[in-house]
Amino acid sequence: MLHRSAPRGPGSDPGAVLAEKWERLVEVLADDDGWTTAGALAERLGVTPRTIRSYVTRANAEGATLIASGPQGYRLDRAAWATRGRSRARDTSPVARSVALIRALIDADHGLDVYEVAQRVHVSEATVEADLRRIRARLEGTGLALARRGPVVTMTGPESARRRLLGALFREESARGADAFDQLRAAFPQLPQFREALVARLADAGYAPNEYGLGDVLLHIAIALDRAARDHPIDDATAVAGTSDSSRLDDLLDALIREHFGRSIGDAELAHLARLLGTRAATRLAAPGRAVPSSTRADLVQAIVSRAADEYLIELDDDDFVERLALHVDHLVARASEERYSRNPLTATIKSAYPLTYDLAVYIASELAQSEGIVVNEDEIAYIAMHVGAHLEQRRSALDRVRVAVVAPAYHDVHTVLAERIRSEFGSDVELVELIDRTDVDWAAIRAELIVSVIEPTAAVEHLVRISPFPKEADLARVRAEVSRIRRARRHARLVTALSRYIAPDLFVRGMRGLDREGVITTLGERMIAADVIDRAYLDGALERERMSSTAFTEHLAVPHAMTMTAKRTAIAIAIDEVPIDWDGARVNVVALIAFSEAGRAEFQDVFDQFVETFSERENVQRLVHGATDYQGLLAELSRLMEPEG
Repeated sequence: MLHRSAPRGPGSDPGAVLAEKWERLVEVLADDDGWTTAGALAERLGVTPRTIRSYVTRANAEGATLIASGPQGYRLDRAAWATRGRSRARDTSPVARSVALIRALIDADHGLDVYEVAQRVHVSEATVEADLRRIRARLEGTGLALARRGPVVTMTGPESARRRLLGALFREESARGADAFDQLRAAFPQLPQFREALVARLADAGYAPNEYGLGDVLLHIAIALDRAARDHPIDDATAVAGTSDSSRLDDLLDALIREHFGRSIGDAELAHLARLLGTRAATRLAAPGRAVPSSTRADLVQAIVSRAADEYLIELDDDDFVERLALHVDHLVARASEERYSRNPLTATIKSAYPLTYDLAVYIASELAQSEGIVVNEDEIAYIAMHVGAHLEQRRSALDRVRVAVVAPAYHDVHTVLAERIRSEFGSDVELVELIDRTDVDWAAIRAELIVSVIEPTAAVEHLVRISPFPKEADLARVRAEVSRIRRARRHARLVTALSRYIAPDLFVRGMRGLDREGVITTLGERMIAADVIDRAYLDGALERERMSSTAFTEHLAVPHAMTMTAKRTAIAIAIDEVPIDWDGARVNVVALIAFSEAGRAEFQDVFDQFVETFSERENVQRLVHGATDYQGLLAELSRLMEPEG
């Protein structure tokens, strides 16, 4: 994703802002498969529909039509986008120009002359100076800086910081559709074979590869090879500190690099890369039959997981799960202690699709941060959520299963084969409560939520799917859809009941303009305090949770809350505004501060997940924004939104 453009000052280059904005429009359209209206795009980018049209014009000004327009709005032409990406090397936009200038500064031992740069790229000296101002802002917090002596500009800072910046530039260019990784593959055509061999050797050596982190490590390997060839060896002592597995991974990498690239890169480089591989993309597996966890933090992780399970009423008591998570935590602590966090491409998806799982991971991360004295960022929290989610998926509660009866008159073993097919096809999603193998069925007496039948019913049945005795995929798809509808209706019904109890008239606020996210949380929290729902400590806890990781679980909805269920009673305070406010990069129209009491813990998961799921769709948010002009309108819109589909 592109960095959000900073506010323009007197010396800013407006062309740079425009370039970033229209490219951001392309990114937004790339996330949507269909058409998107100008109004929806304007809202997401914080501009007017007229400005959106100007961005579209700018995007289509470089040849083939990149963004198609029609009665339903705009849609990205992916073929044109791919073609545009392959030609980005000729891109002269301010963003591309700045990237090229950063790369040149990284490689230039004696600096660059501003006048010579301007002549080489055919722009004015003032334009280069504007590019340098953007680069200085970009370098803040990276350990790098620009030094100036007359017309000569030099980049200062350690080699490890330069490599981290190069990696970030490659990833950002790729996200914009540029050909950064194509260039990398062209420079190092051995990379695909090297990757396959690395994964195989890691498995042989007793490591489980992390495919999400492996690409990042390969990028750093290519950067290391390139920088070493240019006589820029690693020079940061902290970057080459070893781990307990470093010697094994050093030898493994040394052999593979010699084999595939025909060169040696030295001990310091190998130690640096082994450190990256060992903490980002290779987890040591426990030895078969091991009775004692292999992580020294197993007891700590067990204690934290137990507290999380008690707080969220979720079963997490599994030795294998704790050991795997503890091994992950070992690497997490190593990364966080050096502020070399591992990127997770699924962070946004996990936050929006599995909010409770993510929030449970926030709890675990917060406890780890306090115990280890580290900072855990959102990408690392998402990795913890993946561990937790995988475990919970294996142990889904029987409460969510749909009770199914199969009606199939007996004929040889056709009816039993059908019942077994249903049971095996849907696994833990359904509970097969009855197999009725007669034709004289008492339909009203069947005690099941869904009836799957091969014969026509003789009485009205609310949830029934007719299938053939030998079901085809289309038959199974209809059963699957009906199971999903029943589960969704069940959750909706629970949520509607809960919302009617939890939202009081004095906990509804219309309008958030002029407030930042902590201001909104405080406003809603003060109302809860006045209503004797929470105390000041709970509000402070909600603010602390927000600082840990943004609670904007979807682009339009934020659900702030504390990580402890210590409210005096369960309640929800809602603030709505038709003009979105900035919420740590998201543009939020609806904020729901949720406070749960000890007695309300059993409903926490249903309310939390379903609330986020409902408002993950922009259309639902807009209905609420425009319809909830007062408290009665809020209840009416919530009731309509929570109605199950179908």
